[in-house]
Amino acid sequence: MTDKLLHLVRHGEVHNPDRVLYGRLPGFRLSERGHRMAEAAALELAGSDRIVARLLASPLERAQQSARPIASALGLEIGTEERIIEPTNAFEGMVNSGPDAAFSKPRNWYRFWNPFRPSWGEPYRQIADRVREAMDDAWDSTRDGDIVMVAHQSPIWIAHLDVTGSRLFHNPAKRRCELSSITSFERRGERWFEVDYRTPAHDLLDNAVDVGAV
Repeated sequence: MTDKLLHLVRHGEVHNPDRVLYGRLPGFRLSERGHRMAEAAALELAGSDRIVARLLASPLERAQQSARPIASALGLEIGTEERIIEPTNAFEGMVNSGPDAAFSKPRNWYRFWNPFRPSWGEPYRQIADRVREAMDDAWDSTRDGDIVMVAHQSPIWIAHLDVTGSRLFHNPAKRRCELSSITSFERRGERWFEVDYRTPAHDLLDNAVDVGAV
């Protein structure tokens, strides 16, 4: 095992009773269960035999809240990293599941003219590039110890696709990126490799609301 890893941690469950796609909208905080999920991720990281030297989080409130128990458990300050923020999306604030989902309304279908880009939001390539830049900068500026970056489902999954050489176009419903999951990477020379995936909040996932991700 290398002496340094970079962990991308997804935030916990968000209080989202209207089941909208919240994207970058303000005011979306962790639910009570989301706080417990974030605690589970913190305990997982603190319980390993690894030294964590740096903690960064997306500026969105749910990511900052999810980073706090990690900061407390590891005695770290939270740095804000803008480049791992949730992507933009034309469906922000709209219902994201069930019969009233915005995606199923014919009036919105014009937004799907190019799903490979995608045409409804920030291009996949742009997301991959900014997250990779954030990962590279954090790696290069951290001499010893692991790095934790608390982010969102889409940036984490697209980082996974980019690192593994997979096509960036994908079905969002089939992402392997559970709430408060930990996806770990290492860089060897100039190449990144994914080395682990953990779901410390597994016991809390049943009945969790997870319909707000871009």
